[in-house]
Amino acid sequence: MSDDATFLQGINYWPIHKAMYWWKNFDPVEVDRDFRLLQQHSFGLVRLFLTWEDFQPRPDRISDTALQHLALSLDIAAARGLKVMPTFFCGHMSGVNWMPAWMLAEHSEPQPFDIYAGGVTYKDRGLRDCYTDGEVISAQACQIAAVCDHIHGHEALFGYDLGNENSNFAIPPNRDAACRWLEIMTSTIHQHSPGYSVTIGMHSEDLEQDRRMWPQDAGYYCDYLSMHGYPSYLSWIRDPFDAHALAFLATITEWLGGKPVLLEEFGAPTCRSNREREEASVLSLYPLFNEEQARDFYCQSVDLLQQEHCLGAIAWCFADYHPRLWDRPPLDRRIHERYFGLFRSDHSAKPAIEAFHAQRQYIPAQSPLEVRHPWLRNCVRDDFYTNPIGHLSAMYDQYRLHKGLKPQHFV
Repeated sequence: MSDDATFLQGINYWPIHKAMYWWKNFDPVEVDRDFRLLQQHSFGLVRLFLTWEDFQPRPDRISDTALQHLALSLDIAAARGLKVMPTFFCGHMSGVNWMPAWMLAEHSEPQPFDIYAGGVTYKDRGLRDCYTDGEVISAQACQIAAVCDHIHGHEALFGYDLGNENSNFAIPPNRDAACRWLEIMTSTIHQHSPGYSVTIGMHSEDLEQDRRMWPQDAGYYCDYLSMHGYPSYLSWIRDPFDAHALAFLATITEWLGGKPVLLEEFGAPTCRSNREREEASVLSLYPLFNEEQARDFYCQSVDLLQQEHCLGAIAWCFADYHPRLWDRPPLDRRIHERYFGLFRSDHSAKPAIEAFHAQRQYIPAQSPLEVRHPWLRNCVRDDFYTNPIGHLSAMYDQYRLHKGLKPQHFV
């Protein structure tokens, strides 16, 4: 990981004109322009996503072209003073599961998210099991080995992420299978790229439901834990700009997993136009917010995460997507995903960028978590998933009381 004195301030990156179709249409000039912009606005870390079909078109074949483009992205990042975190097996992204065709199963089954493979959208196609299918497990280890061999030792390499919200496309059949998978993947990284940290991109639904990869297990194999949180997505949060909810999610993740936490995704979709916000409220399940209102949310969130001894905060995401992409998945149906950027689609900065202009120091905790949060002493880790939503709701009230805030659900 980075210098212990540095609070990580980063961005999740997809290009404005390419979105999830980036690796198929790679343009180093575009990447350099974007990374230069990030450098100018004091970002230090860029999280990249290795779309599965682009990097591994067959179980036994890794794309040399994709590897070269990844290495070139790291070269550009190094020239701009940025560190890069590659994310494997992507996988779930912005409400769609992006899969190589060889991951499709022969059978059909209901899917919570559309599957996009080979340019085709499937609504009920089954997927092969990442945790029990021997060929799939070997393929994932093969991808890790190839990527690590190609970029190990690069000056821009920060560390590795084992996936983006994996449970949105693959839930382990049990905790034992999840642990076996974590052991194989982390050991493969350590073998092919020793000395670099490993995490996995968990999200709030991994706390709200028992998806059989517990933070306790991820914490055993990973160097630190990562959590994604959006207050507007949380049914047990009343305020879509409740920055304290993000610090709470990080606290619970640390309590369960016993490792420091990076808030790897957070944000709010915003735009300047009242008309666009009104149209989106009709077309989308999720609202668009005012840019000025969101600025305060970002600034407060980053400050609270630092105070809670988090490793850092990575915003979702780099920029709004160009309207040319709006008729393609995922932007054709998920209107709010068009507007999550800290930059607009013309590269101009939104007010929320102010949250990342100040360089912050990482504040190591000087006392155990239960000392800093004594209300946790009455909570039992192994009981948490017997009623996760109920526990989260009740624990959040305790957290707010401890912070001198009004609880949400009781007086």
